[in-house]
Amino acid sequence: MPSLPSSLEPYWRTSVALPSFPKLSEHIRTDVAIIGGGISGITTAYLLAKKGARVTLLEADRLLNGTTGHTTAKITAQHDVIYDELISHFGKEKAKLYYSACMEALHFIRSTAEQEAIDCDFMEQDAYIYTDSSSSLTKLINEWKAYKKLGIDGEFIESIPLPIPVKAAVVMKNQAQFHPLKYLVKLINAIVQAGGRIYEHTPAADIEQGSALAVITRDKKRVACEHVVICSHFPFYDGGFYFSRMYAERSYVLGVKIAETYPGGMYLSADQPKRSIRYTTMNGENLILIGGENHKTGQGVPTMQHYEALQTFASQLFTVTDIPYRWSAQDLTTLDKVPYIGNMTTGAPNIYVATGYRKWGMTNGTVAGLLLSDLVMGRDNRYRDLYTPSRFYADPSVKHFLTQNIDVAKHLVEGKIEVVVRKPEDLANGEGAVVIVNGKRAGAYKDENGTLSIVDTTCTHMKCELEWNSGDRTWDCPCHGSRFSIHGDVVEGPAQQPLNKISDDPS
Repeated sequence: MPSLPSSLEPYWRTSVALPSFPKLSEHIRTDVAIIGGGISGITTAYLLAKKGARVTLLEADRLLNGTTGHTTAKITAQHDVIYDELISHFGKEKAKLYYSACMEALHFIRSTAEQEAIDCDFMEQDAYIYTDSSSSLTKLINEWKAYKKLGIDGEFIESIPLPIPVKAAVVMKNQAQFHPLKYLVKLINAIVQAGGRIYEHTPAADIEQGSALAVITRDKKRVACEHVVICSHFPFYDGGFYFSRMYAERSYVLGVKIAETYPGGMYLSADQPKRSIRYTTMNGENLILIGGENHKTGQGVPTMQHYEALQTFASQLFTVTDIPYRWSAQDLTTLDKVPYIGNMTTGAPNIYVATGYRKWGMTNGTVAGLLLSDLVMGRDNRYRDLYTPSRFYADPSVKHFLTQNIDVAKHLVEGKIEVVVRKPEDLANGEGAVVIVNGKRAGAYKDENGTLSIVDTTCTHMKCELEWNSGDRTWDCPCHGSRFSIHGDVVEGPAQQPLNKISDDPS
């Protein structure tokens, strides 16, 4: 079987020429400051700019370089086995609103692609959740009952078009897939044409409130505005203790070529470990996207094993002829599995947030753009109460809050008492590990040329001890999901500050 590629660049980013924008170098004024250059930030900016608002989009790194650029790009209201649970916790009406919001997002992407003449490989596909276990079969039967209660266009079947043994599957009809970056690049162009301003390599650091509202960048530039919309995956400005109300999970994707003809459809297992299967077109031929292997960030087995598990699954399912791509993504899940979209806190009416998309960012990010643009413009939106970040449901929110924060405490303690015996000089080329330097825990990576990079492994967010991610070559926090490069730079929040560097010469 073909070996795994060393590159971690996702297919989407290698197949599109992305625009580049300058770094903000002066104080400016705008109507709406939008933080984050993923699908929710871009969609919000697009909708507001088309309505005549002055919008400014700030991106800490490069546009479309985060979770949006590492997606599997399904556009669907089938977000795993969720509707029976939503009915139980929220009631039938709110569960129906969740489905309607997701379907409106799908229709918005379709109609926008048509109106803007975007060739983004948009294609309707049926979405399947399947199982081969008796325990998950009961869940699927209950999910199918929920579909019927909510009027969801679907079907309960006993086999799927893939060579996978199944006991049953639930199908949601007329869902879709697309090339996310081809779509979003066109929206970016439309924002600029409508007078919007975009700045890359411009991390936002703080929000100044009071008589005036302004975003303060890490370089101390001031963006005065009437509204701030935070779409930075994890909120860069955490005014509502979001770090304690969400948890981060990583998942993995292989892009493989196969000898067989792919039958179409998007597939997700109801069982663990998760398996996601769909295809896209690459240079006129199919590229099959095999995803799954979810786990909490910074926890679990050595991460390279997750790619290897997907490789084995792909070879069992298809005749794999090549594996040109592998990548991973990080997603945030809220206490009740519904995203937080709306006013960050009740006391800050002009500061909005969108986060917690639970691996369904193409749909939920578009829902966020539609809802946030309405809130900024002062328009009614029937989904406002469903997604409001200030909501709290005793079940399951209390249980999940306690579970997640007990887990944080456990890893905080474990990291502090860990006995470390390896030294930097023990590492092979291309290896990273927790080591001991001057009697203290540290993190070292030795590149292919034998050059060492050594950092303090204490997370700059809340002092948890980081773990080495061998699959993606990053330092990951098991408490709140922050991630850092081998040189200590922040890759994912909630951490804002880089790791302290230790001399590359441990002697």
